[in-house]
Amino acid sequence: MSTGASAGALVLTAALTLVGCGDSGSSGPELSVGSAYMPQPVSDSMAAGFLVITNESGAADRLSSVTSDIADEITLHTSSAQSMTEVKDLGIPANGKLVLESGGNHLMFEKLKRKPKEGDKVSLELHFTKSGPMKVEMPVKSPTYRPTAVTTSSMQSSSTSHR
Repeated sequence: MSTGASAGALVLTAALTLVGCGDSGSSGPELSVGSAYMPQPVSDSMAAGFLVITNESGAADRLSSVTSDIADEITLHTSSAQSMTEVKDLGIPANGKLVLESGGNHLMFEKLKRKPKEGDKVSLELHFTKSGPMKVEMPVKSPTYRPTAVTTSSMQSSSTSHR
């Protein structure tokens, strides 16, 4: 009986070890996107874009680039004290959010191929250093649109998930 109990314990230990290995291999970032919008551009050549990327995992990631058929180039920017700076990438913390908002981190759509109007949707693809690409539909809002506070329910109603 002692041998059977030892063999059972060994099998259980091996199974738990394998489960642990499986979890660590699949514990990459779990990203979702919500609150995406583009104010209708006032310029024929440039527009801004805003969204929130939520990471539901313990693994951090970075937004490294964005592509869209509406612009020749989309750059990532930070803003502080009336100064806007282009950056190579933006961090998405583990179990946290990357907020792209007016007056802070944001996307710049440069060399627009067409000027989107309020009510249009702009398709874009987000690229990350760890996660695969994610497609997002960004509604075009009025030039003066200001979102209300980002809440969990508003995030979920307009979110796109990628795991």
